[in-house]
Amino acid sequence: MAKMIGYTRVSSDGQAQDGVSLEAQEAKIRLYAEFADGELLAVFCDAGVSGFRADRRPEFLAAVDRACREKATLVVYSLSRFARHTREGLELIERLTRAGADLVSLSERIDTTTAAGKMMVTMLLGFAQMERDLASERTTMALAHKKAKGERVGQVPYGWRVAADGVALVADPEEQAMIADARELRTAGLSLRKIGDRLAERGLLPRTGGQWHAETVKALLAAEVAA
Repeated sequence: MAKMIGYTRVSSDGQAQDGVSLEAQEAKIRLYAEFADGELLAVFCDAGVSGFRADRRPEFLAAVDRACREKATLVVYSLSRFARHTREGLELIERLTRAGADLVSLSERIDTTTAAGKMMVTMLLGFAQMERDLASERTTMALAHKKAKGERVGQVPYGWRVAADGVALVADPEEQAMIADARELRTAGLSLRKIGDRLAERGLLPRTGGQWHAETVKALLAAEVAA
């Protein structure tokens, strides 16, 4: 009887995206093990954890370790539960292979006990990586285009405010003066904390009110100055 280890995962929004809950994933894994006449030794679960990096999924690492130790088959609902980019996925598959373990992905019907299965998983991981890279490129280009047109991108930076059209950014005279004061104090050798104290003494406070902190002072110093 073949030994099997199950692994399930949903990220914080994963269940809403693909509609496959942890319970549903585990049920399919158990059905597969029963159908394949396998012995399901354990099911590991990462709940509310991003799948982008394996080293941030403790239960996944435990599942891989157990599969390697038992020379078992690691069974996942889909490749997206296993790895999110090609290099890491291939390294994990190689680790399983060296240990005499295998991988089965139910959604893609992949089984690395066969040469065809190993080739298919390599191709699918590659296509998934390409799609994420293309999406990232499109987002970067769109943001660069908006910034070049003077449109707002994300949070409005210090020294600027949204224009009347609700899109473009225009210089805020008061905050521009605040940036100049902060830079002058920094040039004089004051620490970030001291700069915050001096600004507060002059009645200049962060947008959210309250006290200045090192990170908010740092953001102020890095702000763009109007031409």
